[in-house]
Amino acid sequence: MTTQPTFDKETAHKYFSANCFNAAWEYIDKSDRTDDESQRMISLTHASVWHWTQRSDCAPKNLSIGYWQLSRVYALACQAENAKRYAKLCLDISPDDELFLLGYAHEAMARAEMVTGNQEKMTEHLAEAKRLAECIADAQDKELLINDLGTIH
Repeated sequence: MTTQPTFDKETAHKYFSANCFNAAWEYIDKSDRTDDESQRMISLTHASVWHWTQRSDCAPKNLSIGYWQLSRVYALACQAENAKRYAKLCLDISPDDELFLLGYAHEAMARAEMVTGNQEKMTEHLAEAKRLAECIADAQDKELLINDLGTIH
């Protein structure tokens, strides 16, 4: 027999989608992560995306950001195939009219290709991300993307 929770599920999904996303940054920003911390970073990001998928207000924009973060954490954990998988999902779901999200989707692809060692593909996606960054009207968003692109070599 399944018992009904005594809390509002929609509120819980809203809380955990944001809380797990933000908590993952503690590990993303850490330069000397242990293997255990890398696994927590990945788990938190997966939890965030799952909770987003349970929300009534989940839209392609939210999934684009979630898949981007998944690609990023897998790249940081040197798991190239997973980084590419989620970068591709990010690119596929990013709305064509959202230049910031599309730029970050190409940033994710470039970073994933960097981890795989595919310099040619990395350079292609990096160039597209830079092109899109130049078209972003919001100065803060543009600067954020350009700074992240500067960490890909």
